[in-house]
Amino acid sequence: MEMKPVNSSNLTAVGYDEAKKLLKVAFKDGSIYTYEEVPKALYDGLLAAESQGKFFNIQIRTKGFKYTSFRPS
Repeated sequence: MEMKPVNSSNLTAVGYDEAKKLLKVAFKDGSIYTYEEVPKALYDGLLAAESQGKFFNIQIRTKGFKYTSFRPS
């Protein structure tokens, strides 16, 4: 999955797999979260948002999407 850099105080990059509806979000602390069943419209909205961190927190993080996380040691 191609990751696109974003200009955010908390996020570093995001990627989307349209066929699987997976959204991958990389954070400045090195953690990576993969969210399932995310509509493409939300990914597009995240990329277009004036504040991508705020959009992520309101439209994705708090909406109950199932996710897996990875934090490098």
